[in-house]
Amino acid sequence: MAKLYFYYASMNAGKSTNLLQADFNYRERGMATMLFTAALDDRYAPGTIASRIGLSAPATMFDGETDLERCVLDRHAADTLSCVLVDEAQFLSPVQVDQLARICDRIGIPVLAYGLRTDFRGALFPGSARLLALADELTEIKSVCVCGRKATMNLRVDADGQALAEGCQTEIGGNDRYVALCRRHFSEALGN
Repeated sequence: MAKLYFYYASMNAGKSTNLLQADFNYRERGMATMLFTAALDDRYAPGTIASRIGLSAPATMFDGETDLERCVLDRHAADTLSCVLVDEAQFLSPVQVDQLARICDRIGIPVLAYGLRTDFRGALFPGSARLLALADELTEIKSVCVCGRKATMNLRVDADGQALAEGCQTEIGGNDRYVALCRRHFSEALGN
């Protein structure tokens, strides 16, 4: 039975690195995969999943209107897929998460989704909330706070490194915009 997996973590925990390693493992054994990444993530070349340690791979871009199920069905008809891997899964819509679940349940292809659980305010992303509800397997990828504890929160900072508590839920950025912290240091940085 194919399963829907959700691997979640704070920023800079190695989610993309883990995804690229899983993809490599499938392809090394001669199995076809399909990779997706969010179109709005413009930190790298369009249609590229890239890790901070220098690994990268081409991927199909998705936005809120992309029918992931149709994309997978079309590709699977041409080249039998063994796995679907999704980077930046927090940007999936709830409908797209439902499509991923159907890919597992009806087509029999495992789906590995990697993303953030919460935003810079500690609120769930809609895609992550649906993944937490539907995924067969939930796995936290660990990251470390500046104090050495497990980092679970994503603090958004301005150009001067000052904590931000207001703004749009989605703002693309890397180490220049976000700091992974434990809940205690996250709360302290926001003055809570």
